Amino acid sequence: MNGLEVGQVGTEFEPGQEAGVVRLERHRAELIGYCYRMLGSVFEAEDAVQETMVRAWRSLERFEERSSLRSWVYRIATNVCLDALAAGKRRARPMDLSGPTGGATSPGTPLDTGLCIEPCPAALIRTTDNPAEAAEVGESVHLAFIAALQHLPSKQRATLLLREVMGFSAREVADLQGCTVASVNSALQRARATLAARREATNDTAVRPPSTVQQVLAKRYATAFSGFDMEELSMLLHVDATMSLPPYALWMQGVSDIRAWLTGPAVGCRGSRLIPTFANGSPAFGQYRPSIDGAGFEPWALQVIDFSGDRITDISVFRDTERLFPLFNLPAHINA
Repeated sequence: MNGLEVGQVGTEFEPGQEAGVVRLERHRAELIGYCYRMLGSVFEAEDAVQETMVRAWRSLERFEERSSLRSWVYRIATNVCLDALAAGKRRARPMDLSGPTGGATSPGTPLDTGLCIEPCPAALIRTTDNPAEAAEVGESVHLAFIAALQHLPSKQRATLLLREVMGFSAREVADLQGCTVASVNSALQRARATLAARREATNDTAVRPPSTVQQVLAKRYATAFSGFDMEELSMLLHVDATMSLPPYALWMQGVSDIRAWLTGPAVGCRGSRLIPTFANGSPAFGQYRPSIDGAGFEPWALQVIDFSGDRITDISVFRDTERLFPLFNLPAHINA
């Protein structure tokens, strides 16, 4: 759903209410970004924001403007997310679920898609055209950061996001959550400590290169992958690079195992075509493998690439093309 519409969920606008709906809709994009970081799924985030909008619209007449409309809507969105997280479900990346496997290993049985962190299109949560601000937003949606957030208790997760990503003051968060400023500061301190320990444990301390460097590396990667040039791919990969294949638990670490995977179980990827896109603050590609009947290329995976310096550190290969390709506006087929 893209917005509140007349007649939706049994609602009808009274004269003058359209202005209130317009005010609410101005916050939709940043709310999707907030809910995505909370829930780890863009599809669940869209559902949560739609539920937030409906609840806000139904209560708009009772909004007394003791706080800003933005704070009030975020209070509703936070409660919607906390309700969704009440069952204790935590999304994760494959490397959070098991150790690495050898490159010749079969992927096995796919996991429930509800267990895996999902990628998010940059355009869906874009709230600024300022390059510096856009880069900061990108950092806060990297897959590693979203995975680290999942290790926080849900209220700590909300506190950290509201304070350090969405830009609310401690007083605003306290009012939003119905607690004291001291409680907010304490929750934020604990959340920061957990994230710092998580980054140290996963060695996620690398400084990412500027976007111009990423673009060059991404183009080199696309050319090497499409040509199945293993020598060039090996040159582009960091020695400890990882490759994962959600929703499968399988993941590999190291150039030799990634290369063994591509030339072994994944050899059918030879001759693939890659269409560039952007996901989670990183370059990404829609991968299309040659059709069995030779008539063009079929959707195979969405690849999200992460970097450190001038090397690729992670390749996340999301196989759920039926849901993801329309989300990223990728075509359903490529002609020969």
